[in-house]
Amino acid sequence: MDNRQSNQNRDAEQPRRSTKKLTGYLLLSVIGMFGFGFALVPLYDVMCEALGINGKTNTVSAVQPQGMQPDYSRTIRVEFMSHIKPDMPWQFSPEARVLEVHPGQVIQTNYFAKNLSGASLVGQAVPSVSPGMGATYFNKMECFCFNQQPLDGYKSAEMGLIFYIEPDIPESIHTLTLSYTLFNITNQVSGEASKPEVSTSTSSTLASN
Repeated sequence: MDNRQSNQNRDAEQPRRSTKKLTGYLLLSVIGMFGFGFALVPLYDVMCEALGINGKTNTVSAVQPQGMQPDYSRTIRVEFMSHIKPDMPWQFSPEARVLEVHPGQVIQTNYFAKNLSGASLVGQAVPSVSPGMGATYFNKMECFCFNQQPLDGYKSAEMGLIFYIEPDIPESIHTLTLSYTLFNITNQVSGEASKPEVSTSTSSTLASN
């Protein structure tokens, strides 16, 4: 009788142990997926930076490679776009909406800006290229986006852009879209300019005391 009761107890314990193991595995899987989800964010940033798929273009002037020849057998359609942040009372638009460009060909074009307010404002244009993979082949030799753009009230400005597309751009890329977003950085610039500076004479006086 005792042996039969003991066997029944063991048989009852086995499903409970299996259920506990299954619950443990599921819990570990959830924790693992949760952690992997957090890891994906920095991993994605690293991959984008390494592969150039985030649409970022060069932030300093590029130098045309010596002896670079245009590839006249190919044409890349370059589209130009402009976006303005709501707090920026400017008009901002490209000279040309579309250009047909040969890889390796140096192209010069312009963007135009007009301050619609009576106040002096400072703008900063931030570029991006799509598709993102094409950004690594789009090189700006000169660009207004490299510098801050101050503009007095109701004044206009012509802002130059010189660029070329590398001849080894993949055959699968037929169109590139260059987009600029214009930010109002007047307050930031004013804040930096208003910071007090300690003169050399004052510093010397403080040191001697």
